Amino acid sequence: MLNKPSAQRDQSGSLTITISQDAVKHIKEFGKVEGKNDTNLRVAVKGGGCSGLTYVLELADKAKENEKIITENGLELYVDKKSYIFLAGTTLEYQGGLNGKGFVFNNPNAKTTCGCGTSFSV
Repeated sequence: MLNKPSAQRDQSGSLTITISQDAVKHIKEFGKVEGKNDTNLRVAVKGGGCSGLTYVLELADKAKENEKIITENGLELYVDKKSYIFLAGTTLEYQGGLNGKGFVFNNPNAKTTCGCGTSFSV
């Protein structure tokens, strides 16, 4: 069982999104497999999934216009403003073990989540 980390705040006191060092390591490894030596991550929320909203992860080179840029553990995270509302306070981690491997969102805004961990409701 994981200890749920406390939500981090940026310099202005607003909730931010954090990424664990292990998650950053895996994102960088996935980027190298794709032939990208300096890759970053785009995170979004879209409608769908069994709980109503689903997480979207995408390797990215640079931010799009109107995306918030969060720098964490040497990685830039790009989040559009609409998704940020649902993700503020979230910690993105990477877990491996007997039950599988993958990215895990510890999202304090999620009221319910599905069994696979990729969708949620607020």
